Amino acid sequence: MPGLILEGGTFRPIFSAGVMDALLDENVMFPYVIGVSAGICDGFSYVSKQKKRNLQILMNHRNDPRYLGKGNLLKEKSLFGLDFVYNTIPNKLYPFDWETFYQYKGKILVGVTNAQTGQAEYKDGRKLDKKCTMLRATCALPFVFPAIKMNGIPYYDGGITDPIPIRKSIKDGNQKNLILLTQPEGYRKKLSRSHKVAAYAFRKKYPKLPQQLLTRYKRYNHTVKFCERLEQEGKAVLLRPEHPIDSFESDIDVLKQTYDMGYRIAQEHMKEIQELF
Repeated sequence: MPGLILEGGTFRPIFSAGVMDALLDENVMFPYVIGVSAGICDGFSYVSKQKKRNLQILMNHRNDPRYLGKGNLLKEKSLFGLDFVYNTIPNKLYPFDWETFYQYKGKILVGVTNAQTGQAEYKDGRKLDKKCTMLRATCALPFVFPAIKMNGIPYYDGGITDPIPIRKSIKDGNQKNLILLTQPEGYRKKLSRSHKVAAYAFRKKYPKLPQQLLTRYKRYNHTVKFCERLEQEGKAVLLRPEHPIDSFESDIDVLKQTYDMGYRIAQEHMKEIQELF
C-alpha cells in the first residue's frame, strides 16, 4: 500500500494542492494520507475530491482580514481567524463534501504535538468534527495560534515534532510513498529565533515542549536526507518546488504560479507516481 506524505508550511502547501489536483485528474487516490499543518488541511480536499477548492480559498481570502490579520488577536488570540477559517469556510462559503469524504476507504492521519508530553500524535482524520478541531491543532504554531485543546489536552502544530511523517507511514506498512515537500532541493532548516523565544516562553507551562522546539531543525534536516535516500532506493517519489516559497506569501499571482508549478511537476512525474501502486 503506498502512502502520501504532506509537509506543512502555512501557504507553501499550495504547491502540494496543485500536485493533488493533478492526482485527482488522473484518478489517482492514495489509500493512506498523512501530514501536518496546512499540508494535511489541503489533503482533506484531495480525499473529498474537491479539485481547486484549496486554490479558490487562498485566492479569495489570503488577504482577507477575517482569514489572516492582527484584528483576530483580540477576539481569538490568533493571527488567523479561527472561526472563519475552520468553521465559516468549510461549513458555509466553500462547503466541505462530507459525503464523498466518508466514502473514502483509506486512512487519513493528522499529525499534532501534545504540549504536555512533547510527543507527536497522529489523529484519525475520519473523526474530524464540524469545527475542524484537529486541523486547528495541527496548524497551531506557537504565538500565531493559541494551544488547541482536544479532550482537555493542549496541542500545537504537528510540524514541531514530526514535520515530514514518512517514518510513521513506513511503520504503518507503506513500503512506497509519494512525499510532497514544500521547500526546494538543497534547503536545510536552521534554528530560528522564533523557536528559541517559544522554547523560553513555554519552559514552565509546558516543560517537555522546549527541547522539541530547539531540536526541530535537526529532526527536519535528518528527515529530508532520509526522504532523499528513499528516492534513490526507488522506494519513494519525492516532489518539491523548484524555488523557495514564502510561507506567508501575500501575492495572489505568486500563489497561483506555485499551484500551477505543483500541477505541472506532478504531471511530469505521473508515471512514476502510478508505479507506486
